[in-house]
Amino acid sequence: MTRAADRRKVPQTTRPTPTPPPHTRFAALKSRNFRLYLIGQAVTTTGLWVQRIAQDWLVLTLTGSATAVGVTTALQWAPMLVFGLAGGWIADHFPKRRVLQGTQIAAATVGALLAGLTLTHQVQAWHVQLLAAVLGTIAAIEKPVRSAFVIDLVDTGRIRSAISLSYSVFYLGNFAGPAISGVLITAVGPGWAFALNAVSYIAPLIALACINSSHLPHPIRRQASTDTVAVPSTLRTQLRRPEIWQPIVLGGAFGMFTLNLPVILTTYAHAAHAGATGYALLTSSVALGSVLGGLISAGRTTTTLRSLALTAHVLASTYLIAGAMPTLWSLACALAVLGIMSTQLFTATNATVQLAADHTHRGRILGIYLLVETGTAAIGGPILGLIVQHLGPRTSLALSGIIPATVALLISLTHLTRRRTPIAPALPSKDPYPASNLQKATDDLGSVQTRGICPVSG
Repeated sequence: MTRAADRRKVPQTTRPTPTPPPHTRFAALKSRNFRLYLIGQAVTTTGLWVQRIAQDWLVLTLTGSATAVGVTTALQWAPMLVFGLAGGWIADHFPKRRVLQGTQIAAATVGALLAGLTLTHQVQAWHVQLLAAVLGTIAAIEKPVRSAFVIDLVDTGRIRSAISLSYSVFYLGNFAGPAISGVLITAVGPGWAFALNAVSYIAPLIALACINSSHLPHPIRRQASTDTVAVPSTLRTQLRRPEIWQPIVLGGAFGMFTLNLPVILTTYAHAAHAGATGYALLTSSVALGSVLGGLISAGRTTTTLRSLALTAHVLASTYLIAGAMPTLWSLACALAVLGIMSTQLFTATNATVQLAADHTHRGRILGIYLLVETGTAAIGGPILGLIVQHLGPRTSLALSGIIPATVALLISLTHLTRRRTPIAPALPSKDPYPASNLQKATDDLGSVQTRGICPVSG
């Protein structure tokens, strides 16, 4: 009798779909579509960082003000506050590849225009700031779409690997871009750095054109018009989940300072009389550490809320150590560690949010995540510029660790409080599915989820 029962259970435990592949560090590279996407991103992110370094240095040269550099950075991040949610909505309703092709063409046009103004010696600070705002508007639409598109290129078991490799490629460009930009600025001026960035967009355009949409594991699904009524309540429900709101808050707290780190490093290199070469050394150190951090993160298969908080505290401590470094080279070493930890944090927050979000609303959840992360960067840019201007780069590095550490500590205390809160049993009712019990069950489930491990792969 027992054997017969066992035989009957076998078909129930066997899945008709193939199981996810084993978790390997570079599992996402088995997808041809993802390889094409990654190659294109490697080229264009390098060009983007070439322009970013040249842009900051040009503004500092034209104005001599760290605050002006901070304002330029803020103008590049600020459009996310206005268009970030729209970018998430576009990611959920339109073909992502076509949207990305349009944003790449628009960004190339901005780079070409800035190159023309600089090479003809007509450029002024407000030109750079205006084009930075235009580029930020393009990025506000492009970032949620790109983040959601990465998920479409691989199956579920390779999502963590895909996100980590995308971060690694981004920071590989951050490593190579400043070095190339420093050479170009010193040899021929920033105008050619902008021209190189404009040309670099050819690579992702070719890569996107070669992607086979029929091989995408998650085809694009347009939402029915009747579903739009339930979207606000669905978003509110998802945002109450700790796996979503805690990573979003951590990303915003650190994004305010980490994404504005060039503001500090530009002033530090200028004050130390290290020039563009010293600035490139510091930014390249951060990028090198970030590449290593991304490769390390690609080998992880799970992330817990507790490990997120621990990573946040270690990153904050690294800022304090960097602020105490006495020389340029010692600061560069500390910045490499900072790059490792920052990539660990942002990869974990991004992966946790993407996998916790519902598939049909993932683009909008990512839009909110990026809205908070880059929106705080827009606010923090001019604030950090004022701090650097009046207190110096070392104090700014210390504050860049103290403030986010306070936020991470509050989140940790909230997590501990939730873990210790007992779950009240549901009251008996004649109706087996009353609305009050259903709501309470939903709340209790959210409390239980804070105790478990949030998988980020498979």
